[in-house]
Amino acid sequence: MNKLGIRLLQSLGDRLRTRFSYVGLAFGTLFFCASVTPSLLPREFIVQGIESGFALAIGYGVGVFFVWLAQLFEVPQLPPTWERMSKRVITGCVGFIVVVTLYRATVWQNSIRELMEMSPLETVYAPYVILIAVFWAWLLVMAARLVGMGHGYVDRKLKLYLPPRVSNLLSILIVIVIVFTVTNRLVIRQLLNAANQAFLEIDQRVDDGMDPPADVLASGSAASLIDWDTIGRQGKNFILSGPSAQEIQGFLGRSTKQPIRVYVGLGAFDTPEERAQLALDELIRAGGFDRSILVVANPTGTGWLQPEAVDTLEYLHAGDTAIVSMQYSYLPSWMTILVDTEGSRISARALFSKVYQYWRRIPAEDRPDLYLHGLSLGAFGSEVCADLFILFEDPIQGGVWSGPPFPSSHWRQITRDRNPGSPAWLPSFRDGRMVRFTARENALPREGESWGAMRYVYIQHASDPMTFFSPELLYEKPAWLQGERGPDVSAYLTWYPVITCLQIAFDLPLATSVPPGYGHNIAAPSYIDAWYDVTQPSDWNSADLKGLKEHFAE
Repeated sequence: MNKLGIRLLQSLGDRLRTRFSYVGLAFGTLFFCASVTPSLLPREFIVQGIESGFALAIGYGVGVFFVWLAQLFEVPQLPPTWERMSKRVITGCVGFIVVVTLYRATVWQNSIRELMEMSPLETVYAPYVILIAVFWAWLLVMAARLVGMGHGYVDRKLKLYLPPRVSNLLSILIVIVIVFTVTNRLVIRQLLNAANQAFLEIDQRVDDGMDPPADVLASGSAASLIDWDTIGRQGKNFILSGPSAQEIQGFLGRSTKQPIRVYVGLGAFDTPEERAQLALDELIRAGGFDRSILVVANPTGTGWLQPEAVDTLEYLHAGDTAIVSMQYSYLPSWMTILVDTEGSRISARALFSKVYQYWRRIPAEDRPDLYLHGLSLGAFGSEVCADLFILFEDPIQGGVWSGPPFPSSHWRQITRDRNPGSPAWLPSFRDGRMVRFTARENALPREGESWGAMRYVYIQHASDPMTFFSPELLYEKPAWLQGERGPDVSAYLTWYPVITCLQIAFDLPLATSVPPGYGHNIAAPSYIDAWYDVTQPSDWNSADLKGLKEHFAE
């Protein structure tokens, strides 16, 4: 039995030597080890295995590329004896790194989980990660070889009519076009269509108890201009789940109003302009412009508005609020941001433009304070509404944006132009009169009391991949890993070229899988602090704010 096992291992080793590049395997193994180190979020073994499989395949490709370069420039090969000796040394060193990596894997994962108040892992899941990673990497390498075979076939055919260098270059271009076309039309597009259809069905699904509201002020009611059936599932949740005037009064102990919520779904009209006009008409009908606070809220990709973001505002202002929003997508933000970022901006501009033009025709002393709000992709779309024309023409009062995604242009510029010495994950911008940043712990008071008339707050967590992913991670160490590190980022997180970009990219779909106050999950206390500073509600003190935070915690 022992002899059989030894023969099998020898046979496997011979196959690896003959079918795979030794240098490629060495690089791939090192890439695999780097991929197991901490990222921004904790990961289950399936996700870690797939990510490590990509890393292994990429590393293998890098190694093969270096071998190709050496052959291209005719680098002299080592003598056989030296080659065998060098391979043994390299194998020993790489093997040692693998052992240390697998031994430390649980410690690294628990370093993130501890920061996020999650239960620690008790066992090492390394064996499962290895199996998944090797299988996935093998599939990717085989796919790459299939592409290489296609290139060879095209090259041989072209050489019958063209010079070798021309045929080689042209065959590469042809194969790239074919691969891009096939993957885009047959794989990516079909997956997106399937995802869109699946989320469309989810959006149209009606849960038990989601009947049209009886309150005549509510969207979708018998008196509403909006047909209840045209409002998606997230919009219906938004309309039905808000606190009632009685609930707010029970907490505050004083008279309150019923909060106004207006929501237009994708099913209402085909164009954003038509939906925006309907939203404005409904807002006027419900008396939204007679309230003290009016918020134009841009939802996430699925059309969701976070209850902690809107409910807290309504409590702070005793229900004397109106919130208007409209849907622009069915897909989650992390998916929408990869395929249709402009949809959020087009929708946000259309809705804000309609509301703003009507609002500015009302005498200043008779109109509500106007604010912007958006979470995730909603923040990405909403922030472009606060342009220079608004600042000079007829300023609004401000806004609260949470979890701004990495393509957000205003956020990116402010972060880049932050005050020297302030960290990228919690910037300080100029004198803090107009824009401030906060996180899980309230950082707004650090700028003092010098708030201006227009106030904007960004809420973001240092551990949020939606905010801190960027393509530049491929080749550049990010600013948020330089200097002071965020309190929810593992001390073991180290930047590696290519690998860190891959890690954070795999964190994107998991951004909301962690407890509130971490990742892409914004907790109610952060919204309470932000809305309080931005809107300055009357008759509130620190004890009242603490009580409200405890109320939402319960």
